[in-house]
Amino acid sequence: MAGIVREFVGLPSPLVGRAGAGGHPCQGVYHRPAGAAPTTAFIAAHYNVDFSEHYLAEHLAARGHGFLGWNTRFRGAEAYFLLDHALAEIGVGVRWLRERAGVERVVLLGNSGGGSLMAAYQSQAVEPNVTPVAGMRPVAAIEDLPAGDLFVALAAHSGRPEVLTNWMDPSVTDEADPLSVDPELDPFDPANGPPYSPEFQARYRAAQRARNERVTDRVLERLDALRGTRARDRLFNVHRTWADLRMIDPSIEPSDRRPNRCYQGEPAKANYGVFGIGALCTLRTWLSMWSLRTSQCAAAPHLARVAVPSLVIHATADEGVFDSDARAVLGAISAEDKRLELVRDGHYLPESRPLAADLIDGWIRER
Repeated sequence: MAGIVREFVGLPSPLVGRAGAGGHPCQGVYHRPAGAAPTTAFIAAHYNVDFSEHYLAEHLAARGHGFLGWNTRFRGAEAYFLLDHALAEIGVGVRWLRERAGVERVVLLGNSGGGSLMAAYQSQAVEPNVTPVAGMRPVAAIEDLPAGDLFVALAAHSGRPEVLTNWMDPSVTDEADPLSVDPELDPFDPANGPPYSPEFQARYRAAQRARNERVTDRVLERLDALRGTRARDRLFNVHRTWADLRMIDPSIEPSDRRPNRCYQGEPAKANYGVFGIGALCTLRTWLSMWSLRTSQCAAAPHLARVAVPSLVIHATADEGVFDSDARAVLGAISAEDKRLELVRDGHYLPESRPLAADLIDGWIRER
């Protein structure tokens, strides 16, 4: 878009040094209108996805705001993610906006998986609660994070452990064999559905949670076995994570989404492919990000500490975030000033970006 200035921002991390090739750990692109210094700016970050050129950055800059699409050192490196480290590096971006860009109000934009991450940031900033994962040292830099002034949850998931568990294929009988299957729980066996009976859905959801707990048990056992060895951690795979029944059966939580679709296309094919959330983990990353028992990346506890004005935007044709997810996010936010808006589009808003930008801009200007 004409009239938009884009500034590359590369900054040190309080935890690690620059890469050997010279890159800063914390990087992003600041978008702003030419000839103006915005008083309000957004910052958006994700667990893994590169948000430096976020799809709303230019649209919001064109409406007079700043937008820092921000990356921690875990962009493209989800397998090594540690929540407390990421929060410290998001804080680097927030401080840059206040101290270098001259911004008076910072809006935390939690998009997609970044919804729970930015909620965790605000939660830690106002009431420190995040602790190190097993065997790691405390991170001093998260004890004094600058808080955001407003919060926007855009097509936001309910948290990393919840979304992985909801998408897990519980018919896996052997974690080392991606083809292993219990036919009684196989979502792609026509004998089971779709449509899926309420009884099957209940068994399936319970089995998904049980699979997550089994992985956690195995991770804790492996970490314990590493004590006294030369290794402190190890890698492992999690197979088949595109099997939320709602993706396959549109009669479960009806919406505007296309039936039998997920973010990777047809669920049956995606589920047996090699691209999936949580597909590669370290033991400690599993505990930090994906485990129902130990992860601090669940949104609800953090949203309960979000008391600033908050806007939730739900895409009604989203292939992976459902109406119940959006309403749960809204309900968990403690702010009295909070609103839910609906946009009829898919997860990345391919047709509705100007509309979403108008919604957010209008909401910001009302405050």
